[in-house]
Amino acid sequence: MPRGDDALAADPYDWQVTAAGAVRVFRGGRLVATVGGQPAARLAARLRGAGEAEAQQLLARATGHYRHGNERR
Repeated sequence: MPRGDDALAADPYDWQVTAAGAVRVFRGGRLVATVGGQPAARLAARLRGAGEAEAQQLLARATGHYRHGNERR
């Protein structure tokens, strides 16, 4: 099973901004998180200016699926 950035490349996150300004985060075609309010505005602004690898890291952090503490190198 891929780890870290390899996992993000193999199964990347996708995102969309709703009309209300919320950021919806998808992975594998399924909705995994919705970020609303001011955090959504900050996330959307950062995503628009980010490259693909940076966007994947931002989305992983937004979903809470980032660095659970059991990662090994």
